[in-house]
Amino acid sequence: FYGIALFFFLLLVGFAGKVIIGGLLGAKPEMFGFTRSGSIGNQVFNTIYLVFISLLVSVPIGILAGIYLAMYAKPGLVTHFLRTCIETLSSLPSIVVGLFGYLIFLVVIGLSKSLLAGALSISILSLPLITTTTEDAIKGLPEGYYHGSMGLGATKWQTIFHVLLPACLSRIMTGVILAAEAAVLLYTTGSGSDLRWNNFSFTSPTSPINVLRPAETLSIQIWNLQTNGQDRALANLSSAVLMILVLAFSI
Repeated sequence: FYGIALFFFLLLVGFAGKVIIGGLLGAKPEMFGFTRSGSIGNQVFNTIYLVFISLLVSVPIGILAGIYLAMYAKPGLVTHFLRTCIETLSSLPSIVVGLFGYLIFLVVIGLSKSLLAGALSISILSLPLITTTTEDAIKGLPEGYYHGSMGLGATKWQTIFHVLLPACLSRIMTGVILAAEAAVLLYTTGSGSDLRWNNFSFTSPTSPINVLRPAETLSIQIWNLQTNGQDRALANLSSAVLMILVLAFSI
């Protein structure tokens, strides 16, 4: 087992090292700019902004769902059905979630390809993880936390939000870490990185803060550059920066 663990650790280090070092060695200073093409600055912003928007949607719903399953749901067919749905949702391939997001948010609701549509699709992927992590974190606390708070006269909601959640916050945070999935975003966010950094109108298509504009993330940029046979050095740099972002969030 130690040998297997060491093998996969070395494999991960080798893969990450090849992507990061190879991408940075071929980089040029102008590639880190915020121009419409030939750089990655706008795509990095779009990627981080997308994750932030998706967290605004998935974290409250996921935590509340975890609290319900841990503190309120009674054993029975309904609870069993909910757990089955959560487990099924967590096992869906990202391409399926992307098609679902395209069907619901673009076709049915009528949204255009945008940051908002991509964030909502990403939220579908993250909800099961945040829900199960919250439930497990609350159930993993010693029973004395709950009974001690209730014994001092706190209500159940006060106990949950002022005692249980702060006590297991670090475990819940592990379920909040996301990684942008290209297979989801290809259907929902669209492409394009023409941003005007002096324009902060919520309705302008070139405004960085507009959530209804098309947005090319790092993963989409990599896919576009590789499939169209364009600037390989820029694609390698995008891969390196995306890898660094994922490692930084994980650490």
